[in-house]
Amino acid sequence: MTALDLLLPHDDLADAWRAGRPRAAGRHLDSAACSRQSERVLGAVAQHARHEAELGGYVAQAAAEHLLQQGRSVIGGLAGMAAADVVFVESAQAALGALLAAWRLPAGTRVAAPTGEYGPNLALLRAAGLEVVPVASDGDGRVDVAALERLLVADPPRFVHLTHVGSHRGVVQPAREVAALCRAHGVPLVLDAAQSLGHVDVDLGADVVYSTSRKWLAGPRGVGVLCVRPAVAAELTPAVPAPGDVPPLRALESGEAHVAGRVGLVLAVGEHLASGPDRVRERLAALGRAARTVLDGAAGWSVVEPAGEPTSTTTLRPPDGVDVAATRARLLAEHGVVTTAAGPERAPGEMTGPVLRVSPHVDATLDDLEALAAAL
Repeated sequence: MTALDLLLPHDDLADAWRAGRPRAAGRHLDSAACSRQSERVLGAVAQHARHEAELGGYVAQAAAEHLLQQGRSVIGGLAGMAAADVVFVESAQAALGALLAAWRLPAGTRVAAPTGEYGPNLALLRAAGLEVVPVASDGDGRVDVAALERLLVADPPRFVHLTHVGSHRGVVQPAREVAALCRAHGVPLVLDAAQSLGHVDVDLGADVVYSTSRKWLAGPRGVGVLCVRPAVAAELTPAVPAPGDVPPLRALESGEAHVAGRVGLVLAVGEHLASGPDRVRERLAALGRAARTVLDGAAGWSVVEPAGEPTSTTTLRPPDGVDVAATRARLLAEHGVVTTAAGPERAPGEMTGPVLRVSPHVDATLDDLEALAAAL
C-alpha cells in the first residue's frame, strides 16, 4: 500500500490550519517537539507585548486577566477539572517541579512509574528525594495494568506517575484504566500530558495533569499548565501562599512570567476547540496510520509503534550502521524536512538506541509522508 491508497479525514481542517499560519519553509513533521503557531496566536502575543510597552507590564497583565481566567476554565475542561484547579507555569517540566516542591514528600517516599518513563521526569522525581518503583510494561511500552494492580494491593506507592504518550514512542498508555485503578486504591495519579493534550483525550480521571503549550496545542514556547484536583491541592504547601482573593493553587503560578505567551496559549486553545477536538484527533490518528504505512521499510527503517496506534507520532528504528542524528540533520539541510532524533536518555529503562521521530500536525499531507520516505 502507498500513501496514494490512503485517505485522510477532514481536509477542510487541514486547509484552515494551513491558511491560518505563515507558509512553512519546508515540510514540518515535528509537532511532538514544537508546532507552528497561527497568525492569530502570533498577533495576540505581539499585541500583549505592545500593551506592556504602552501600559506597563502589570497593568497589561491585569487587563488580560479575564482572558487568562477563561483559558484556565477551558484548559481545566480539557482535563476534566475546574478553573480553580489550573495554573500557568513555564513548561511541563516546570509543572512537575512546582508540584513536587509544594508536595514536600519525605525523602525515600516510594512512587511508581512504568519502566519506559520519560528520563527527565525520573530525574526530577529522584532529585526530590523520591524512590521510583518501576512497573513492568508490555512489548509496545504500555504499562502492565495487572502488575500495577498487584503493587497497589501489596504495597501501594504514594502516587503513580504516568506519561500518557511517550516522547520516544507514539503509544497511548491506558490512562483511563490506570486512573480508575488508582482511585479504587486511594493512590493519586499524576499524568504527564505534554505529548497528549491536544493530541488525544486527557479527560480520564487523573488527579494531576500537566502539559505544555508548544506541542499539539500549537501555542507559544515557554508556557505550560498544571491542573491539580482539590484533594491533592490540599496536600500542597507552596513556599509563598497565594493572596486570599484567588484560589490557593495560584501560589504555584509564577508572577514573573511570559504573560504574552499565556495569552497566546489561550488563543491557541480556543482555536483547538473551534477546530473540534474530536476532528483533530481523528485526523492526527489517520496521519499516524498513514505515516507508519508509508515509512515502514523505507530504506531499511522500521516503525516502532503498532500500525493502528491512535496518535500522529511515528518513531523509526534505523538500519544497522545508520546515524540517526546525522540523518535528521541531512533531512533538514537537504530536503527541508523537520523531524527529531530521539536518544536513549528519553526513556533509559526502555530504549536501547536512538530513533527518528516523525510527528505531523493536521496540516500535513500524504505527499509530505511520501517525500520523507523518498528522502530517507
